[in-house]
Amino acid sequence: MTDRPLYISFLWHMHQPYYKDPFTGLYRLPWVRLHGTKDYLDMVDILSDFPDVKQTFNFTPSLLEQIIDYSDHQARDQYLVVSLKRASDLDIQERMFILQNFFLANWDHMIKPFPRYYELLRKRGFRLISSELKRMATYFSVQEFLDLQVLFNLCWVDPAHRKKDPLLDELVRKGREFTEEEKTLLLEKQLELLRRIIPRYREMAAEGRIELSVSPFYHPILPLLCDTNVAKIALPDIRLPKKRFAHPEDAQRQIRMGIEYFEQVFGQRPAGLWPSEGSVSEEVLRIIAGEGIRWIATDEDILSISLGKPLRDASRNVIDSRSLYSPHQFEGVSIVFRDHALSDLIGFEYARWDSRKAAEDLIAKLLHIWRSVPGDRPYLVSIILDGENAWEYYANDGHDFLRFLYEGISKEHRLKTVTVSDFLGSGYPGSPLPRIHAGSWIYANFAVWIGHEEDNTAWDYLAETRGDLARFQATHPNDDLSRAWKALYIAEGSDWNWWYGDEHSTENQKDFDELFRLHLMKVYREIGKEIPPHLFSPVLREDRSITPSVTIRGFIDPKIDGIVTSYYEWYQAASIDIRKAGGSMHKAESVLSTLYYGFNKESLFLRVDATVPLREFAEDMSVSIDFTKPSVKRIVISFRPSLHARILRRTESGWQTLQDLPDVAADNILEARIPFELLGARERDEICFSVCLAKDGEEVERCPFRGHVSITVPTPDFEAMMWY
Repeated sequence: MTDRPLYISFLWHMHQPYYKDPFTGLYRLPWVRLHGTKDYLDMVDILSDFPDVKQTFNFTPSLLEQIIDYSDHQARDQYLVVSLKRASDLDIQERMFILQNFFLANWDHMIKPFPRYYELLRKRGFRLISSELKRMATYFSVQEFLDLQVLFNLCWVDPAHRKKDPLLDELVRKGREFTEEEKTLLLEKQLELLRRIIPRYREMAAEGRIELSVSPFYHPILPLLCDTNVAKIALPDIRLPKKRFAHPEDAQRQIRMGIEYFEQVFGQRPAGLWPSEGSVSEEVLRIIAGEGIRWIATDEDILSISLGKPLRDASRNVIDSRSLYSPHQFEGVSIVFRDHALSDLIGFEYARWDSRKAAEDLIAKLLHIWRSVPGDRPYLVSIILDGENAWEYYANDGHDFLRFLYEGISKEHRLKTVTVSDFLGSGYPGSPLPRIHAGSWIYANFAVWIGHEEDNTAWDYLAETRGDLARFQATHPNDDLSRAWKALYIAEGSDWNWWYGDEHSTENQKDFDELFRLHLMKVYREIGKEIPPHLFSPVLREDRSITPSVTIRGFIDPKIDGIVTSYYEWYQAASIDIRKAGGSMHKAESVLSTLYYGFNKESLFLRVDATVPLREFAEDMSVSIDFTKPSVKRIVISFRPSLHARILRRTESGWQTLQDLPDVAADNILEARIPFELLGARERDEICFSVCLAKDGEEVERCPFRGHVSITVPTPDFEAMMWY
């Protein structure tokens, strides 16, 4: 026991993925805007009532960039666009969108407090059935949709802001039957709140009440950028991507860009850095040291493995408080290690407790630590967690818990909150560590972001795209490729792989998958190169293959003549209605109408129908069939001056012609026979392909637009099996 106080550093990590669609400029998801009105401002405002409480806030620059885009540049997201539209003007798709997405809030703490909102949730149903949305939308009145527009946006405004603002308070008390004018005022209030966030943090930092730290710009896993093989240190048997990604220069660039942008926004250079997901390695620490960062933070399990000894016993009781609650150093950078147990209590457990008892329990645990540490010098407990994601699971958005906690700490002379820099600057920068284990704050490894088939596919796509960009830059040294590199750096972010694999799931997984691939597509668009076909196919396994309207029922052997010779020649083929499958990349009216496909023992057969006879296609039109399995090949079919079909393979320098494809005909329809041997496909191999219509080399339609058609090369007894 000691007379010294136990020092406590709260570090709240503020982060959101980069949600902007690089082609439309529209934000795909609304969480920067909605967490901006619910979590960021009140987390610092609450400290005004507790002058003795100091804290550290970490911001990812990509979050700051998005907040500024909303507050200064009138950014829009899909949810805001639908919210702004008059309820009476909503079309059926927009009404379905509202019913599907405007209940994305904690039902107990954000929806139930508004009786009208909960009433509308009950009417929609607690279990969402997507196939029922269209029918369900007809049962909701214009006023009910207007109320949903208001209540969704209102529930995502922090309760403290709602109480302080007369307009918002009136909307809460009114509860229903809102007007379009009230909705407009509410959405304007959201923008006002967003504009206050950065100035308020800047002001509190200038007063010395808080410290601000930074993360790498787009939140990448730094050790994996340096070398994906580092994953084997913690998990020797992990399966790695086919392509090794090893670009420490990207890790350095992400750190440097983050520091520079942070300094531009806040007017000061950060002393500290939270490496994304607490991910560290010795190579990363050397890069961080070279950028002038004085401290970082990571998880206690990293310290335990680095020291080669346990910090807790089998019951998770701390047995080495001296090590855990002391800063350490590596390459001259001070490192503080989060108390995993205390941080997780706030993040995942205390939300289920009575707020006062939860705060009292945490204070009691801190006092237990105070009694356990030696009295030889000051000790620091680091509590580090997301600053926005936990509070919707708490009553009153966590305000009651935080107020009880801050009040209790303020009254307790044995506990003292500090910023990380204040503690390190008081003469205790930490003792040197001989080594640093390579891992993250999740199980001290990188398994969340690499190793699963989907994760590894994403890394392979990233490595290939970066290689193509670097080669283009080498041959075009004077071109401005800043937008291409920005798209690549965004794709290096950790958030895409967070949702790949089996560890996590969300209603918006498809959005994350598509955004990752869109940023890679953006790289190719910026350098004027063709987008590789595989980027149109989801990385998510369950979303890759498109289910046809009609499935294959038996062998076919159609005559390849470009006309429908007989109704029955394609009768047992599969078919896809291209117009219903979203075949038009630019949302224009589709030219292609139906895709048919089938096979016999030796060949794949394809038929494409269009809204005009294929023989009338212009000279600058072409159809390509892109194969990604079992090998990457392309068949290009041009129509003028005469029909010509070529088989190509992809190389590092582009597409190389292998041979002509003779069995192709185009008259009213397009028909083709493609022997399996030309594709390198054997029995039971999966063949994946899509069909693309191009005009003057520019893609205008793709079927399917997302994903691919998948078939399995049949065995000789396929047709006999279809009878059972």
